[in-house]
Amino acid sequence: MMTLADLVRDATSRLAAAAVPSASVDAELLMAFVLELGRGEMLARQISGATLSTDQAAHYEELLMRRERREPLQHLVGRAPFMTFEVEVGPGVFVPRPETEALAQWAVAHLSTLAPGENGITVLDLCSGSGVLAITLARAVPYARVSAVEVSDQAMPYLSANVSRLAPEVQCFQASVVEFGSTLHDASVGMIVANPPYVPSTEVPNDPEVSQWDPHDALFGGAEGLDVVREIVLLASRVLVEGAPLAMEHSNLQGEQVRSILEGAGFRTVATERDLTGRERFSYGFAP
Repeated sequence: MMTLADLVRDATSRLAAAAVPSASVDAELLMAFVLELGRGEMLARQISGATLSTDQAAHYEELLMRRERREPLQHLVGRAPFMTFEVEVGPGVFVPRPETEALAQWAVAHLSTLAPGENGITVLDLCSGSGVLAITLARAVPYARVSAVEVSDQAMPYLSANVSRLAPEVQCFQASVVEFGSTLHDASVGMIVANPPYVPSTEVPNDPEVSQWDPHDALFGGAEGLDVVREIVLLASRVLVEGAPLAMEHSNLQGEQVRSILEGAGFRTVATERDLTGRERFSYGFAP
C-alpha cells in the first residue's frame, strides 16, 4: 500500500503535468482536507509513514482528478483564506484573491482614523461576493455599520453564510449598485469599498480556474471593463459625506482610467495603490 508520502509525490507530478501552478502545495492541501487535518499535522503524519484507508484513498483520487481538470482548489475544499479568516466558497461566487488584501488593509487603516458619530460610521461593500471586505472591516472596526451588497442569486447564500458565521453585525442586501443606491439618502455614507467586475468583455482570462469557474457576472464589466466602476463612482459622488473615501479594485492596467473617472466626478486626492506583487491594484479618492 502506498504511503501518504508516495501519494502526495505522485499527486504533485500529476498536477504539475496538468500545469497547476502550485502543484506540490495543492497536493498537500488536498491530502490534509481528506484527513481532516491542518497542513502541518498532515506533513507530520506523512513523515511517520502513515497510509490512507480505502475510502480516504478513493476520496483523494476523486479530488485529484477534479484538480487536474483545473477545478479551483478552493471549490474542492469549500473554503478560501483571506486576511485572518476563511470564507465558504464554491460554484457561483468569486473566489477571493490575496491581492484584494491590499485594499482591505488600506480600508481598515483609513477607517480606523475616522471619528465615529453617535451612530457609528456607515460603510458599504458593493459587489460583495463572498463578503471578505465587509467582514474584514466589521471585525477590525467595531463602530463601523457595514452593509454588504451583492446582486447574484448564486453568490448570496455564500455571502449570507459567511457573514452569519464571521461578522453577524453586517447587513446583507441583494441588489445591483443602481438598485441599492436608489434606497440611500444623499451624503449619508462614510466609506465605500468595492471589488467590482472589471475584466473587459472581449478578454479571456488565462487561468482555467478563472475563465471556466469564476462567475462571469463577477468578472466582466462591459467593453472596457469599467461599466460597474462608473456606476459606483456616480453613486458614491452622491451618497458619500464630504471627504469620505471610495476605494475600488481594478486590473493592473486600469489605474489611469479609474483615476480619470474619479477625478471627472470631482473626487479629491485621487491615487492608485499597488499590491504585494508591485502591480497597481486599487484606486481611491475622497468625495467633494
